[in-house]
Amino acid sequence: MSAVSSRLPVFPWDKLEPYKATAAAHPDGIVDLSVGTPVDPVPDLIQRALIAAANSPGYPTVWGTAELRDALTGWVERRLGARDVAHTNVLPVVGSKELVAWLPTQLGLGAGDRVAYPRLAYPTYEVGARLCGAEPVSYEDPAELDPAGLKLLWLNSPSNPTGRVLDKAELTRIVAWAREHDVLLFSDECYLELGWEAEPVSVLHPDVCGGSYEGVVAVHSLSKRSNLAGYRAAFLAGDAAVLGELLQIRKHGGMMTPAPVQAATVAALGDDTHVAEQRARYAARRTALRAALVGHGFRIEHSEASLYLWATRDEPCWQTVAHLAELGILVAPGDFYGPAGGSFVRVALTATDERVEAAVKRLG
Repeated sequence: MSAVSSRLPVFPWDKLEPYKATAAAHPDGIVDLSVGTPVDPVPDLIQRALIAAANSPGYPTVWGTAELRDALTGWVERRLGARDVAHTNVLPVVGSKELVAWLPTQLGLGAGDRVAYPRLAYPTYEVGARLCGAEPVSYEDPAELDPAGLKLLWLNSPSNPTGRVLDKAELTRIVAWAREHDVLLFSDECYLELGWEAEPVSVLHPDVCGGSYEGVVAVHSLSKRSNLAGYRAAFLAGDAAVLGELLQIRKHGGMMTPAPVQAATVAALGDDTHVAEQRARYAARRTALRAALVGHGFRIEHSEASLYLWATRDEPCWQTVAHLAELGILVAPGDFYGPAGGSFVRVALTATDERVEAAVKRLG
């Protein structure tokens, strides 16, 4: 049997274990700013909705309840500015990473097809291409790609890891280019609620897509905005033809969001107060960490949005990782996200206020 895993790169986080051990040996304990997993409590109203739906003995549907689809379409119109969003324009998924990893396979891509993603990017875009045998291609500007054989184009704004935001004009240009060359465009917008020095815009905004969702799909997650990483709650919105095909495939694959999670998602998307409160927590941590890193000799690039600071001391990234580990601070090396990140580290804002305060003191 041919091992599918042989197509894949080494799981990057395994390389960080020795540095994690060094940081954990600090007398005051580790400050883990590496993975970016939420640490704050799940809001009470979401927990209550999950508990109220706990008695769910039957199978959920892949498309979700009508209440869930109402919540998805309503949020997409209200928050993203999209227009005339129908139930056929939305599809719940079991966390966004699952979708990113398996989308090329579900689209029927394979040998001879190409999948493009930013040169500094979440590693799972490449993994998804490799899983189905397609060719992964990175880009600086997608409009400079050779469209021959290009079947899927990933955008990511705000970016993980850099926090860069593509403005409305850039998005409009890229959407037009993708349509001109018949390239399906998926935009990973999981950090859209976390703009600091820029206001992120969705590809579904009518100024970007022209009021048509043809060839365009946005990916959204509740992991960061609502602290629901453990719930695996995410969804797609956009081209009804593409989502309809994915719905049929996912029915056969049994890719169902659990019924209690569907109920929790309805509650989460119907409340903006908890999102504002979480934004305020992250904003305070970002301000403190940014000042401390700059004071310690770092330069911050981009980082105008998302949950990360993209920082450099103009040295090899693993040297920076080792330096910070000696201070008991664990960060992600930039080369996890592509060779262009070789002199950067990604510093996550996802630690408790107490741990962030500890990091600030150590950097000082």
